[in-house]
Amino acid sequence: MAEEQNPSSAPETPGARSRLAEAVEALRGVLDPEYPVSVVDLGLIRGVEVRGDTVRVRLTFTSMGCPCMDLIQEDITARLQRLPGVQRVELEVVWEPWSRAHISAEGRRRLRRLGVV
Repeated sequence: MAEEQNPSSAPETPGARSRLAEAVEALRGVLDPEYPVSVVDLGLIRGVEVRGDTVRVRLTFTSMGCPCMDLIQEDITARLQRLPGVQRVELEVVWEPWSRAHISAEGRRRLRRLGVV
C-alpha cells in the first residue's frame, strides 16, 4: 500500500516514525542552493508517496528558468536513497504555480534572518 502526503500536513504516527515521515524529514535536509532553506519549507515539494522500495516526489520550482533545478533534483535523490529500504526515487516536476504564500513559517523566519523577506 502506498503512503502519500503533502509535507506541510504530515500526520502523527504512533510509535516508530513511518517511512513516509522519514522521507519528508530527509527532504527537509535538501537546501535551496541560493538560500539555506529546505525545499520543504520553500513549498517546492508538492507531494511524497512511498510504495514498497520506491519514493515518489512531486516538486515544482520558483520559475521555469531556475538554474538550480538539476542540483536540487540530484540532492533529493541522494538524500532519499540513503534511507533504509529505498532502492528507487522517482521525481516528477510539476509546474504548479508557486508564490511566497507557499513558504512555511519556518522558511519565512530563515529568509527574514537573511534579509530576503
